[in-house]
Formats: sequence, C-alpha cells, structure tokens
Amino acid sequence: MATNGTENGEFSFAANANANANTNGGKGRNGLAKIQTHKKKGDEVCHDDSATPVKAQTIDELHSLQRKKSAPTTPIKGTQGGFAAVSEEERQKQQLQSISASLASLTRETGPKVVKGDPARKAETPKHVTHHHHHYTPTLSTSDSALKFTHILYNLSPGELYEQAIKYEKGSFITASGALATLSGAKTGRSPRDKRVVKDETTADELWWGKGSPNIEMDEHTFLVNRERAVDYLCSLDKVFVNDQFLNWDPNHRIKVRIVSARAYHSLFMHNMCIRPTPDELEDFGTPDFTIYNAGQFPCNRYTHYMTSSTSIDLNLGRREMVILGTQYAGEMKKGLFSVMHYLMPKRQILSLHSGCNMGKNGDVALFFGLSGTGKTTLSTDHNRYLIGDDEHCWSENGVSNIEGGCYAKCIGLSGEKEPDIWNAIKFGTVLENVVFDEHSRDVDYSDNSVTENTRAAYPIEYIPNAKIPCVGPHPKNVILLACDAFGVLPPVSKLSLAQTMYHFISGYTALVAGTEDGIKEPQATFSACFGAAFIMLHPTKYAAMLAEKMRKHGATGWLVNTGWSGGSYGSGNRIKLAYTRKIIDAIHSGTLLDANYAKTEVFGLDIPTGIEGVPLEILDPVNTWSDKKAYKDTLLKLGGLFKKNFEVFSNYKIGADNKLTEEILAAGPNF
Repeated sequence: MATNGTENGEFSFAANANANANTNGGKGRNGLAKIQTHKKKGDEVCHDDSATPVKAQTIDELHSLQRKKSAPTTPIKGTQGGFAAVSEEERQKQQLQSISASLASLTRETGPKVVKGDPARKAETPKHVTHHHHHYTPTLSTSDSALKFTHILYNLSPGELYEQAIKYEKGSFITASGALATLSGAKTGRSPRDKRVVKDETTADELWWGKGSPNIEMDEHTFLVNRERAVDYLCSLDKVFVNDQFLNWDPNHRIKVRIVSARAYHSLFMHNMCIRPTPDELEDFGTPDFTIYNAGQFPCNRYTHYMTSSTSIDLNLGRREMVILGTQYAGEMKKGLFSVMHYLMPKRQILSLHSGCNMGKNGDVALFFGLSGTGKTTLSTDHNRYLIGDDEHCWSENGVSNIEGGCYAKCIGLSGEKEPDIWNAIKFGTVLENVVFDEHSRDVDYSDNSVTENTRAAYPIEYIPNAKIPCVGPHPKNVILLACDAFGVLPPVSKLSLAQTMYHFISGYTALVAGTEDGIKEPQATFSACFGAAFIMLHPTKYAAMLAEKMRKHGATGWLVNTGWSGGSYGSGNRIKLAYTRKIIDAIHSGTLLDANYAKTEVFGLDIPTGIEGVPLEILDPVNTWSDKKAYKDTLLKLGGLFKKNFEVFSNYKIGADNKLTEEILAAGPNF
C-alpha cells in the first residue's frame, strides 16, 4: 500500500523546526514528544520533531556525515620557540614527499605521485563535499606510470584495516571472537633458505659468514634488481599501505621503521607487532631508519643471479632496506626486523636477545631462553609477575626493553584452559593466520591443521592483562636457559658459571622427540646458536661475550633448566612434571635457590642443588632416577659427544689476541 509522499519517488530529510510549537509545548501524553506530520507540496511525511533534522539530501551525504573527518596525526601545534608551526597542508605534503621518496625507483628521478586515501571511497563522497588531498607532483617522465596516482593508506586503524581486508582480500573473515582470520598464501612459514644479506665492504668483515651461519650472501646489484622489481610492483597498484612505527621500548635506542605493503593483513600485522606511535610521535616521525618493501604477492625473477626459487627475502644493511618477493607470510617482516636489530644494537653496545622476559613485583627481572617445545612461553607467562615481552628484547645500559609492541603466539592446539591469556587476547584487532573455522558460527577450530601446523595469532601486548606498559625493566637478575632433554640425562636445574652460561647459550640445545611410526626411535638433538640462530648476524661468541659481561656487571645468575625427561630417555623415562619445574622457577625468582647447597655432576660438570622445597630429592640428580646406571652413563657420554661435535664450528673463532675467552668457553663444556 503506497503512502503519501512516496508516490513520486521523492524522500525528504527536511523537517519543520517549528512543527512542535503547539499548545502543549510539543509534548504529548506522559511528557513524550508528539509524532507530527506536516505537508510539503501536498505530500505527508512523518517526522519525530524531538530530533534535529539531518542535514543531508542523499544517502551518500548521510554516509559522509557518519564518518568524522580525521587524520591519524594530531592537529596543528601552536607556535614553538618563536617559529610558526608547519601548516596542516604543508605537514601532509612533507609526509607524502617522504613516502614518495621511499617508493622512488632507481630508473626514475623521483617517486610516484602519491595521494592519501582509498580510491574506492571516491564514489561515496558527495559532489558538494570537498576533500583536499595534498600530494607531491614529481617531474613527469615518459613512462605511463607517471600518468597515475598511487593512493597511500597511511597508518590506518584496525577498524579501517578490517574493512580493507574483508572487502578486497580473499580469505579474510571476522571470526566469532572478533579476530580477523587471514591466509598467507602458499607459504605458511618462513623461508630461511631464501633469505639473503648484501655482502659489501662493511658487512664482509662484521657479519658471520660461512659454515653454520644463517647469512647467505648476495651482492648490491642483485639487491637493487629485486628492489626495483618490488617497488615497481607496489607503484603499479592503485593503493598501498604504509605503516610508520617504532622498534624498542627504550626511548633512547628506538628505531623508526616504515613498512610499505600491498595487503591490509600485513599492515594490521605490523600495526600489532611494532610499537604504535602516539599522534605526537607520528607527527614528528620524519625519515625512517629502516624500510621494508613487502611485494610478497609478486615473485622474484628466478633467472636473477643468486636466486634459487621465486621467493627472496633480501636485507641491505647499508641502505637500511628489506625487500620481500614471492612470500606473503607476515612473519618474514617480524623476523627480518629482528635480524636488523641483531646487527644495529651491538654497535651501540646493546645486547639483542631472542628471549621471553618477566618482572616480579619487587622489580626482579628474569630472561627466558628456549627453543620450541621447551616451555618458554608457559614459564615466562606467570600471573604473579609482569610480562615485559614474549620473544625479542634488548639489554642496554638502562636495563632491559622489549623490541616489539605485540605478541606472535602459536595457535595449534590452543585452549582457554591451557593458555587463558593467549585465548582471551584473540579478539577484535588480533590477526589469526591460516586457521580453520566453522563457516556458519565462525568459531575457530585450533586443533585443525588443514592449512598448516604453524597457525598463529598476532595481537598488541596490551591485550595481555599483566603486561608491563611501557615494556621496560631494570637489569635482569636471572638468565634461564631452557632445554627439553629427551635423552633424560640433564638435571632439572643447574646453576651455571659465566663460562658455562656462554657455552650453553652458544649451544642453544634442546632435543626433539622422534616419530614413532616404526616404533620408538631415539631423540634427535637440536642446536640453535644463541637460541635463535636463524636471526643472528654476528658470530655467536660475540653475543655470548656481551651476555657474560652484562651478567658480571649487574650480578645476574645463569641457570640451565631441563623441562624434558627423567629416569630414562623418551620412551622409557617420564617427562618432568610441570608443577616441579614451576617450583624450581619460583625458587630462582625468590632467590632461595642461590642459598642452596650444591653438588657437581660428571661429564658436564654442572652444579646441582641438593634440595628444593616442593621438588622430590631423587630427581635433582638424574643418575638417581635411572635403574640402569650403565645405560645412563652411555647416554650421558653420547649427549656430551653431540655437544662437542656441534661446538666444533665455533671453536676456531678467536676473540682478542690471546684467545683466552674462547679457551675459557670451551673448557666449560663436557669434559671426558
């Protein structure tokens, strides 16, 4: 049934402001506003005159009113020091000039013409509402690329990035918890064999190259070829995402990074993982110290020198740039920047560490090192202590600081009972990578590894309830090295000398449980230098020497904690109960373990306590838990041999003219 006022297809938002002027003062029964009608050109339209009329003539105009005009930076500041502040127009122009310069090609004098905003939004903007997009117009070249604008989506908020991902990126969905589920494409993990570092006059001498090193060399020319390919791809797009953010919570040593990417998912991931600038900091950001060009949707040219696949992750420490081609896995950006920090920080006498870190209520800080499966996340997450960070840290003259602004947690098998903090952090703003979810309810099945075993969640660190913000703390009192020894011969806890701490830090040992497809096989020893061999840039001994010096200077104690097996190897013994390990960690934090009596083990020469409250005495010395003493001794000697073999690659490295430090570290290893 048609009503008056709609027959001619017209709809009016206008209202008569005086329509409520009646004998009752515009009030009906019970003091409620009257619903009145007024006639306009013979049409009757219903109005609620208790509200101010909407100043819009079309749906597009109404939508434009819905969004408050704002920028991701603060308004213009007042005058400072006698000089007038830069106008908003000039500031935006400078910002876009900087981004254009970042995107400059090697074959063009300038970068692309850049403009702020999403090109798709143009259709939504009413004609009579004008937006002033300030852009930098370079000298035109003969290339067709000079005829187009590249739209810059700069430091977008999570809400804006959600909209971009869901609208334009296939495989992006909102899950039941509010997190954004995305796909990283064919690559669902890092590609260490495709990561390369430019070897030039400086890095040839400074970096660790050769056997055992994660650094695969490439030359400057090849890097520039790949950079050109990445930049050309990004400049060919209608829009690119730009994040300007920080690394390192210590304000005296923070690094400014710019990430240029093609995907909203990558922009949101880095928004979470890097430190988010305040509006004031963003306004004064200036030129970045390091830039990432993430063109991961586009492959490298396999016929280019040094290329072995269509994937290439390239670091140029001289140019302070990183180029990503042929992989959309976001972890490459996180770990690439960590590698950069492993190079830049030691130059400032700051130790970069692949570790977890927490702090007690009395200010005592502990560092946790450990490879996958050792319990680093579980033991560093303690409701009685503040979390400074879960993965990457710096130890400077000011104390310890988190490098990142977020956490990157594994999700496979995740449950609210086992990991409540991580579970509750997966909410709006969190990125979920490669998870499987119910199509209707959008509930995530964390046990499903159909896409990959390496499912991940990236969220801001403030999503963890006991996170210490800002993420800094005093000098560590305890350095805890975690090993899951599936051979069952390392003690549950040992107090280490400085030399032993260096030895076990360089070794980075744990043991993987072998598969049982053809019956139980023996464990496989795994060694990763500095507990993060894939990311270190200098020789491991340099990081170990810095660690020992800082521990000596600030009175920190080193501990080796075995979270693996006791009473036999995997298959015959039993894994040490988590409750016992927690008692050990608590005794380390409280300082009571320092006052315990100690005995020395054979072969490894470790100092083990003779008693810990709440921990059975018999498990403290592993020999007591083995019924077959000969099997224990044979297994102990076997593990010692594996340590010695692994250390051969480091033993030829000399520090100083007298080489005393290298000899001291070697002497702290297994002796038989």
